Amino acid sequence: MYQSSPDHVAIIMDGNGRWGKKRRLSRSEGHYAGSKRMEEIIDAGIVCGVKVLTLYAFSSENWSRPSDEVNYLMDLPVRFFNKKLPEFMKRNIQIRISGNTSPLPDKTRKVLAKAVSRTENNTGIIVNFAFNYGGRGDIVHAAKNLIEEVRNGKISKNDITEEKIQQYLYTGNLPSPNIIIRTGGEKRISNFLLWQSAESDLYFSDAYFPDFTGEMFAEAIGQQQVNSYLSG
Repeated sequence: MYQSSPDHVAIIMDGNGRWGKKRRLSRSEGHYAGSKRMEEIIDAGIVCGVKVLTLYAFSSENWSRPSDEVNYLMDLPVRFFNKKLPEFMKRNIQIRISGNTSPLPDKTRKVLAKAVSRTENNTGIIVNFAFNYGGRGDIVHAAKNLIEEVRNGKISKNDITEEKIQQYLYTGNLPSPNIIIRTGGEKRISNFLLWQSAESDLYFSDAYFPDFTGEMFAEAIGQQQVNSYLSG
């Protein structure tokens, strides 16, 4: 697919709950398994030479799920970053967050802000977590900020171009994804990076995310030659 690794790979990490149910486990146990697989995918991204990896961690639609599942998903980043942040620092990984963090519980919002702040000067792979993110909401967010800039006289309406809108999206100055991978068997975009994905390739895998290995990731982005490193 690619002569070299794509600069930006985005993943809709779907199928965690169904993975748990299939094994007679809870959906939350499926999400935990997904978080462990996410660590492997970050490693695979590094080995493959990916510069930006965006992971759809919690969508703005996920609030409608059962309260115990939502509470678990709010707690998972706290445990994940408290454990992984020292390693991310050692490995020069930069963390970014795309999404509206204001409605999140304090502990979740604080740990995300800490991860971004602590790693902001790291120069390795950028791991961008889309958290409380929705593509339509992202465009509305950008439009509101642009309107405010025009009102304040900082820009004129003639300054509003596609490039200017992109700057005001949650993803900011990140490049648009070259490829979006969706696991779990569904073949839809689910309100993910709607603006940014205008020219992205789409790759769909039937594997539930906890079963989506680093080797599968390499195959999806056309870098099968690194599989020996990932499986070793």
